[in-house]
Amino acid sequence: MAHRESHRVERIGWLRAAVLGANDGLVSTASLVVGVAAASTGHAGVLIAGVAGLAAGAMSMAAGEYVSVSSQSDTEKADLARETSELAGDHEAELRELAGIYVGRGVAPELATEVARQMMSHDALGAHARDELGISEITTARPIQAALTSAVTFSAGAALPLVVAAVAPMSGLVVWVAGSALIGLAVLGALGARAGGAPMGRSVVRVVFWGALAMAITAGVGRLFDVAV
Repeated sequence: MAHRESHRVERIGWLRAAVLGANDGLVSTASLVVGVAAASTGHAGVLIAGVAGLAAGAMSMAAGEYVSVSSQSDTEKADLARETSELAGDHEAELRELAGIYVGRGVAPELATEVARQMMSHDALGAHARDELGISEITTARPIQAALTSAVTFSAGAALPLVVAAVAPMSGLVVWVAGSALIGLAVLGALGARAGGAPMGRSVVRVVFWGALAMAITAGVGRLFDVAV
């Protein structure tokens, strides 16, 4: 039976967008709510600002991810089209190029040439895509996947400070929202680290520190100017 291994790098396409979306949704919405509340705005104004921030942020994240990942996809397609043309124009030169790549990785020249010949007889474009261009099925850009993942996870992250803001008393709203956001960030940092196989403690400290800094600055601006930011 074929041995099928599962590697964490296979998750990188959606994991990056998910972690970024959830963290951004939590940090930006909590910061917005804290900033508006610090400016002494009423409870209704805080919630309206938070909901508007969620909607705008989710759409912005989706659009930004789609555009950026689409640009990556366009570049990959252009490189593959060029490689297809080169393979059709001078097959032997491409064979020598692929063999040279294998030699650079430590394969003996004669064996490298034979491996390159067999790889190209099986799938010439696929061999050059992987070994020359660094494009594989795992790393291939998927714009729609990235956009949807970012929008959904942004909304999920933004929901926490909004729910807390809706039930917390106005007098302690800043503390409640900031505290719950920091706890949420710690959980997200731990989950992201676990999914990606990274050190959990360092990931948690990193996301909590930057989230706390963002909320502190926003609250400070709101308090200083007594305006919603």
